[in-house]
Amino acid sequence: MHVTIVRRVEQAVFLRVSKLGVFLVVSASLFLLFLDDSKPITKDYSMVLELVPVGTILAVLTSQVLKTAQAAKDVLVAKDSFRVLSQHLFDIEPVLKELQFKKLNDSQAARLALETLEADVKRASNLVTKYKNRARFYLLLNCRHIVSEVEQVTRDIGKSLAALSLANTEVLAGISDQVNRIQNEMQRVEFEASCSHLQIVEKLQQGLQDQKLDQAFANDMLKQIARAVGVPVEPSEISKELESFRREKEEAADRKERAEVFFLEQVIELLSRADAARDYEEIKKQYLQKVAAIERFDSREEYIAPLTSFLCRINGTVMIDPVSLCTGTTCERAAIEDWFDRGETTDPETGEILEDIALRSNLPLRQSIEEWRELNYCLRIRACNGKLLSHVDSSVEEALSQMQDMMRENSINKDWISIGGLTDIVIEILGRSLNKDVKRKVLVTLKDIVEGNARNKEKMVECGGWDHIIPCLACDPNISKPAVELLFELLQDHPGWNVSVCRRLSQECSAIPSLVTLLSGSVRELAVYAENILEQLFEVDEENISIAAKSGWYKPLIERLVRGPDSSRISMVRALGNLELVDSDLKLLGEEGIISPLLEMVSSGNVTSKELSLSALAKLSGCSANKKIIADAGGLPHVLKLVSSPHMCTIILVKCCEILEKLSDDNDGIKFFVDEYGTQLGLEPIITSLLALQSRSVRKPALSAILGICKFDTELVKTAVVSANSVFPVLPLLDDSDSDIREIAVQLLFLFSDHEAQEIVEYLLRPKRLEALVGFLENDKKNGVQMAAAGLLANLPKSEVMLTKKLIESDGLQALINILRTGTMDAKENALCALFRFTDPTNPKLQRSVVELGAYPLLVDSLTTGSVMTKARAAAVLGDLSKSTPKLLAKPKSTGCWCFQPKLPPKCPAHGGICSVETTFCLIEGNALPALVKVLQEKVEATAHEAIPTLSTLVQEGCPNKGANVLHEADAIEPMLDILSQGTDSLKEEALGLLEKIFLSREMVARYGERSRLRLIDLTGRHIHEDRHLRRKAARVMQLLERYSKSSSSSLLPGFFN
Repeated sequence: MHVTIVRRVEQAVFLRVSKLGVFLVVSASLFLLFLDDSKPITKDYSMVLELVPVGTILAVLTSQVLKTAQAAKDVLVAKDSFRVLSQHLFDIEPVLKELQFKKLNDSQAARLALETLEADVKRASNLVTKYKNRARFYLLLNCRHIVSEVEQVTRDIGKSLAALSLANTEVLAGISDQVNRIQNEMQRVEFEASCSHLQIVEKLQQGLQDQKLDQAFANDMLKQIARAVGVPVEPSEISKELESFRREKEEAADRKERAEVFFLEQVIELLSRADAARDYEEIKKQYLQKVAAIERFDSREEYIAPLTSFLCRINGTVMIDPVSLCTGTTCERAAIEDWFDRGETTDPETGEILEDIALRSNLPLRQSIEEWRELNYCLRIRACNGKLLSHVDSSVEEALSQMQDMMRENSINKDWISIGGLTDIVIEILGRSLNKDVKRKVLVTLKDIVEGNARNKEKMVECGGWDHIIPCLACDPNISKPAVELLFELLQDHPGWNVSVCRRLSQECSAIPSLVTLLSGSVRELAVYAENILEQLFEVDEENISIAAKSGWYKPLIERLVRGPDSSRISMVRALGNLELVDSDLKLLGEEGIISPLLEMVSSGNVTSKELSLSALAKLSGCSANKKIIADAGGLPHVLKLVSSPHMCTIILVKCCEILEKLSDDNDGIKFFVDEYGTQLGLEPIITSLLALQSRSVRKPALSAILGICKFDTELVKTAVVSANSVFPVLPLLDDSDSDIREIAVQLLFLFSDHEAQEIVEYLLRPKRLEALVGFLENDKKNGVQMAAAGLLANLPKSEVMLTKKLIESDGLQALINILRTGTMDAKENALCALFRFTDPTNPKLQRSVVELGAYPLLVDSLTTGSVMTKARAAAVLGDLSKSTPKLLAKPKSTGCWCFQPKLPPKCPAHGGICSVETTFCLIEGNALPALVKVLQEKVEATAHEAIPTLSTLVQEGCPNKGANVLHEADAIEPMLDILSQGTDSLKEEALGLLEKIFLSREMVARYGERSRLRLIDLTGRHIHEDRHLRRKAARVMQLLERYSKSSSSSLLPGFFN
């Protein structure tokens, strides 16, 4: 019998090899196929196995190893683990061939080792077969367990290989190292499931634990699982995979693995909610069929009552997952399981003892319940349509609440509501409704409609839904909050952002400004939503950063400029240059640290980078706070280096000059012209470099920069101007064709004229040069230029008679007097100073020219309405004119008999002759005296210094009584006495000089002597080291008082006049 069995096995092996022409694929245990596989191997069968040649067993095993190794490569889940197993099996194949070639020992140990190895390989083959044909979603969820199984079987094969090697040490001596390596690696192998697979499983388990059953989560998980196992995210493919997944659940139920069934049911329910799990056309067809079915119901009908069979026999509610007992009673699965968990063994409806507690899904009833629910959904959708179109706010709100309830009950209603046209109606209500409660509820409902539903999102975007959503962002938080949440959801493509929709949103002109507005609101949650959306829009298109900056949010622009790549930095600087910024914006940008990266780009960037960063710095340097930041960061040396660099492009030089001009603007001068250590930079090389820029496009900003620098410190300017020989290159610019350059040149020459006046005079005396300067005097539209031209003339030497003459010939004097009429206060100050050239007391003829042109009343007016400097200079000019009055007095001529002489004009009380403004420039006739006294009473040193000498011209040395009396009547003497007590020493000296003339009049001594004496005593009694000149002058005045005093002067001032 044994011989017969062995022969049958050998024949089977031979036939199999002959037919396929491949390695033996039947193991020694195949002979058991002649028997019942389900029965254990008996002693007789073991005896049979012992009769099979060991070479045959080895050949069959080798074939099985190769087959398993090849199949293991194709498993889709836990690929890495199965591939390692496959590689190890391929490595074993040469070992088995070596044993065949050298004929391993046919010992009991060798046979036992082969038998064990064959069993382990069989387990590996079964494992491959088991997981190669299972539902892929199921395999992913069990990836950790599968990897563990593969690890264990690999280790077991390694142990069996070690036993086989030990039993055949001599035979495998040649490849012992290889065998030892293989069996050691296999026994020590450690497998881990793919991190990405584990993350998916953990995320899914956490979501189920947190009861995240929304459609968005379902879409996200389905996409991740499908992509992980290589299933296309298409409705047809997903449907097939879910069907296989359901069969896995049914098999688990058959195995009565309740925990696994519960978990798989949760997963299937979740994934079934995903968009890809349902074919849209099928959903639409299903809805339309239901709509046709409800047409038989009254239009007012909103609800169909459930049949009694739909109700659970335990809790009385409509069932979701009905299951039947062996008695035919149907209950909700969760309810009956809980019933059994409580120890109940009876039928909950009849009370019968249950012989079998197995649960069988009642699919027909479940389908009927679903049909009932879907009909009710369609009835409610129809009813909501009517309520939404009623234009009654209460009905609209009711419909919106019903829609929200339906979507919570079943996510398919998101599609059905959209197919039924309710979405379009709701969007239209959002646009027209003025009711805040309705708007808020509409926004919440729209978010429910689109949440996790890609089709509805696309539809809302396509129909321009955010045309009504974006304006809601500017409303109060009750509306803006659901609006921004809806907008956020529209942009989601779980688990990330929908880039194409983000691009479309950024094209909406009001979107970014509206979102920026939310950032500064009081509700932090709104700001977080808005910032997240804006950051994504910036990732989509950096141009959106500049739009946000224009709306007042500079943080993203600054962050990318400070820390972004070069391409981003250039883009941000270009955007910064295009912004219209007020001083507060510029200050904020500087405080946020934008200046340092800009200076870095200036020093190390390419030409484009330098140009853009310099443009931005020119804009930023218009803010006073930023000037200090630029200076402290050592920005000036970088800018000046570019200015002095040869062959530098024009636009860069222009921007450098603009920066220098702004840094010196606002009376800052050279305050910020320092290096990073705060050391003052030399002016001479700066001015020299700027003057060297003769290109027409650069010349104007360069001159403007020089002008700003030179307004600062006169001594520093003088040194720099002389060292740099600055006047000579500026003079020709007075003839430049560009009026702006001509005007800047005039202002520069005004500043330089204090130091290099002679060169300017020589230039102006050339043909037509002076006429050009007079033209600037006449230009009342450019106040700064007019002021500079007048100041330039004021600074030129008054001894240049030819210059004075030509000025009169070219109407320069008239232009100066016109400035007194209509010019600015600064221009008037300089014009008055320039008039000194024409009011020299030694040249009355020239003075007359001034008076004849109407200057006198303007001078008097300047005493009352001008600035301190204007009043002082007007008083001085009037003083010059008044000095000529005594020489110009008209003497009356005899015309015959006194009886027939015409009535003569009254004599001047001060001069004793016939005076007038036109002929003698008399202060009294010109009504200047009251104004001068008022100036004196104001007690301002600068004006009093000039008013006192002018008043002094009224007191003539030969006849002081008249003039003194005039001053007395004008109340001019009392203020001078006050000066003796309160004024500065220089002002006291001026007052004493006039009082010395006044007190030549006995009458004035009688009037003011007593009041003056104490003040004079104080001055004459000063310490010996104080001003002796002032003491001597006070003593002389005191002597005049004593001359007319009744008391002896010696009693008062013993020895004072010795």
